[in-house]
Amino acid sequence: MAEIKSKNYSIFISNDITKEINRFFKLSKTKYSKLFILVDENSLKHCYPQLVEKIEPFESAEIIEIDSGEESKTIEVCTQIWTALSEYGADRKSLFVNIGGGVIGDMGGFIASTFKRGIDFINIPTTLLSQVDASVGGKVGIDLNHLKNEIGVFNNPKAVFINSQFLNTLDKRQLLSGFAEIIKHGLIAEKSYWNTIKNADFSNLNTFDNLIETSVQIKNNIVSIDPTEQGMRKTLNFGHTIGHALETFSLEHSNKKHLLHGEAIAIGMICEAYLSHKICKLKKNELEEITSFIIANYKTVKIEEMDKHRLIELMKHDKKNDKGDINFSLLSEIGKCEINKTATADMIIDSLKYYSEQ
Repeated sequence: MAEIKSKNYSIFISNDITKEINRFFKLSKTKYSKLFILVDENSLKHCYPQLVEKIEPFESAEIIEIDSGEESKTIEVCTQIWTALSEYGADRKSLFVNIGGGVIGDMGGFIASTFKRGIDFINIPTTLLSQVDASVGGKVGIDLNHLKNEIGVFNNPKAVFINSQFLNTLDKRQLLSGFAEIIKHGLIAEKSYWNTIKNADFSNLNTFDNLIETSVQIKNNIVSIDPTEQGMRKTLNFGHTIGHALETFSLEHSNKKHLLHGEAIAIGMICEAYLSHKICKLKKNELEEITSFIIANYKTVKIEEMDKHRLIELMKHDKKNDKGDINFSLLSEIGKCEINKTATADMIIDSLKYYSEQ
C-alpha cells in the first residue's frame, strides 16, 4: 500500500482499499449523517459490489446512478442529482462518494462542492484515466454546450482511494485512454519515466501499479505547488488545447464516433509536440520519437480540411487563453515543459496537417 499526501488529503493506492476506506470512517472527525454514492451502470455492476460487502457504512447509503459517458456531464444532470439529495434529506454533514471514472469524479465533486455551499466527498476512481488524472488535484466541474469543464471550481476531496484491480473491468480502448495521461506525465516532467513508459507492457495489468503510483506522484507534486493553476500546473495541459477541441468536436457531431478523452489527448500531444518543435525548439528526433510511439499505440483519426477551422474556433474557448491568444503548454525537450506559449491559427492548422500525414 502506498500513501501519497497532498496538502489537505491523502491518496491511497492499494490492492485492498476497503481497509483504508474503513479506516477513513473510523478516524474521521465528522460523523456523517448520510452517505450518497454516485455511480454509472458500469461501476455499479463491476465495482460497487466489491466494496459494499466489506464497507459497513456503504450498506445504508443511497445509490444515485447516471448514464456513463461525457454526455452526462451537464448542468441538467447535476440539477437532477441536487434534487435527489434534497428529497433524500441530505444535510451539510452528508458524505458524497464518487465511484467511477473521470465523469463521475469531475461531476460528483462539483455536485458535492456546491450543494448547501459544500459537503464532503471522497473519490474511488475505477478507470485508469481517473486514477492517474481526474481524481487528483481538486479540479471539479461540468461541460457547457459540449465545451469541456467550462463550469467548475477548485475543491479537494477528503481522500482518494485507488485500486488497480478495478482495471480488470476495462477494455483495451479505455485502458489506452488512461494511458495517454501517463504518457503526458513522462513528457512534461520526467524523461526517465518516459523511457519506462515506452517499454511498458500494458497488456499486463501488474505493470500499471508502478505507473499509477509514479503518475499520481508527479501530478500531486505539481498541483501541491500550484493548486489553482497560476503557473506550473499549466504544464499538465500539454496536449489538451488541441485535444479538448477534438473531444468537443466529436461530441458535437452525432454522426461521428465520439473520441474518448485520452484518444483526443493523444492526437493533441502529437500536434503540440509539432508546435513544440517550431516554437520551443524541441529537437526533431524527439518530435519523431513522440510521434512514432503514439501512432504505434493509437488508431489514427481522419481530420477533414473544413473541420480544422471549427477546431480553431473551439480552441478560442480554452480557459488558458489570454487576450484572445490561443495558449499552449509546450515541450522544450522531453521531460521539460514551458507554459504560456501562443501559436497562430496557421501554425495550429500546420500541426493538424502534420498529424494527418502520419
